[in-house]
Amino acid sequence: MEWTLGFIAIIFLTVGLIGQAFQMRKIRLTNHPDGELASPNIFTNKSNFKWYAIIGIGIACWYIAERL
Repeated sequence: MEWTLGFIAIIFLTVGLIGQAFQMRKIRLTNHPDGELASPNIFTNKSNFKWYAIIGIGIACWYIAERL
């Protein structure tokens, strides 16, 4: 295993998951300020796709690190 690439993958995954959590919280609070449950369509909001890309890069780096 390539440890540097694996460490980079862990960083991408951590940043992506934490960033997506904060983004989804922000979306939920702007769309539903009274505390009701958000729609399941919150996952398809266009501002989430940058976090999905970062998470995907992390998964790809991890896969490559495991294969080297």
